Amino acid sequence: MYIYPDNLKAKATLWLWELRDVGIIGVCLLLSVFALAQLHLFVPIVFTALYAFLTIRFEDTSILKFILNAAAFFIGKQQTYKWRS
Repeated sequence: MYIYPDNLKAKATLWLWELRDVGIIGVCLLLSVFALAQLHLFVPIVFTALYAFLTIRFEDTSILKFILNAAAFFIGKQQTYKWRS
């Protein structure tokens, strides 16, 4: 089911993900199934499921985006204020 965005500049979504995320999840799922069938590795399918869970969007934000913004704020890009006297 394709959902038209209220704002025409907003990114298109399919169910709970952006279309870009659906494509990434589909390709990763295909590669994960091949790895599971041929190499008996469960790790790729776990990472694919984790990525699919973290990119679920509610009200134009996702868990992954929140974690990246929090890490950037607390670790990488803290703001500094210089007071002028």
